[in-house]
Parts: sequence; C-alpha cells; structure tokens
Amino acid sequence: MKKIIYIVLFLPFLIFSQNQEKEKKKEEVEVKLAEKQILRKGNDLYKQKRFTDAETQYKKALFQNQTYQTAHYNLANTFYEQNKFKEALPGYDFTAKSTKNKIIKAQSFHNMGNVFMKQKQYEKAIFAYKNSLRINPKDDETRYNLALAQDLLKKQNKDKNKDKKDKKDKNKDKDKNSENKDKDKKKDQGDKKDKKKDDDKDKKDQNKKGDNKQKDNEQKDKKQPKPQPNKLSKQQIEQLLEAMNNEENKTQKKVNAKKARGRKVKQEKDW
Repeated sequence: MKKIIYIVLFLPFLIFSQNQEKEKKKEEVEVKLAEKQILRKGNDLYKQKRFTDAETQYKKALFQNQTYQTAHYNLANTFYEQNKFKEALPGYDFTAKSTKNKIIKAQSFHNMGNVFMKQKQYEKAIFAYKNSLRINPKDDETRYNLALAQDLLKKQNKDKNKDKKDKKDKNKDKDKNSENKDKDKKKDQGDKKDKKKDDDKDKKDQNKKGDNKQKDNEQKDKKQPKPQPNKLSKQQIEQLLEAMNNEENKTQKKVNAKKARGRKVKQEKDW
C-alpha cells in the first residue's frame, strides 16, 4: 500500500473537470468560448500523453486570457510530465494564490510539494505539503508525502553534517600534514646545521691536529741538535787531528832529514 502511495507522489493530479465546483462555474462565465475550446484541445492531447502539443494549446489559451486559472494549472501539469519542474512552479503557485476553491488550492500546494521533492528541496516541500493539509486535513497522500519529505530532510542534514565533519577532518589532516612537513623541514634544517657544526668541528679538530703536529715537529726539532756554523763534528775533529799528526810527522821527518844532510860524515883516516 505504501509503495502505491509513493508512486502517487510523483504523478500530478489529473486535470480537474470544468463542471465540478462553483468556483469553476464562476470562472467559466468570465472565460470566452474560444478560450474554452482551446483548453479542451489541450486536455485531449494531455490524455494522449502528447504533452508538448498540449503545452502549446494551454499557452494559446493563456495568450487569450492571462487569468485563466484552469489553463495555468493544466500547463503546470504538462511541464511536470516533461520534467520541467522549474517551469511548473509558477502555474501551481498562481493557481494556489488566485483560486478560492479549497480543493484546487490544496491540490496546487500538493503538486508544488511534489516539484520540490523532485528538486530535493525538502524544506520547501514540507512547507507546501503542510499548506495543503491545512486546507484538506483528510488527504492521506499529502500526509504520507509530508512524512517522507521530513525523513529525507533528516537524512540530507545528516549527510551534510557528515560531509562537514569529513571536510573538517580532511582540513585537520591537511593542517597536520602541513605541520608535519614544517617539522620535517625544521628537522632537516636542524640536521643540516648539526652536520655543518660537526663538519666545522671536524675541520677545527683537523686544523688543531695539524697545529699540534706542527708544534710536535717544532718541539722535536728543538730537541734534536742543530748543526752550528764553523763547528766540527767529533769525527771531523778526529780526522783533522789525525791529518795534523800525519802532517807533523812529515814535517819532523823533513827536519830530521835536513839535519842529517848537514852533519859531516866522520871517516877514519887510513894513516
């Protein structure tokens, strides 16, 4: 039973009979015969589901009489059947505001609610169905549609809140990732600074080691005896003394030799 009612939700009410209500009889007095004939042609085409052709006839009727309530209502129905929901609203709205017939007014609000349901504008649909029920509280179809619109609105709000939460969480994650990136960047910069410090320290240590090595070499050089100018080594002194001794010996021999040559040889006389 519920399924059948749901199907009714998306079917506009059939074109109402021109001889049902007193209000309509009053309207017929004001409408010319030519306009009625055009409307009837539109009704026949509507029944044949030739909605585009019916739309043309209703527009012709309205061209003849802009206040023709039945033409406004029926034209709105043709728009609804063609899924032209935005175009259908003005006709239902005009009829709901202008007619004094309660049944027609309630039907106009009901169909406005159906249009808003198609557009997923559930708050407006609820408002339209409530207006319809205020006029005709016994309409079960409108009451069911109202309950359905309220459920769909709750679901829509829930989905919106979930989307907001997801968006907020996404932005939060984005901010967190950005914060982590900043931390990583700072950490990299810190690591680079630390590495530079370490490199500078190593370089300083190397320079210090070099300086210490140079100092050690200098100390070592200080400890080692340095050759002094005009000062002979022990070996050179020994060689020089030996040479001097040799030279002195040679000189002595020469002196002795000279002395020997100058001494007369004493020969014994043989007499």
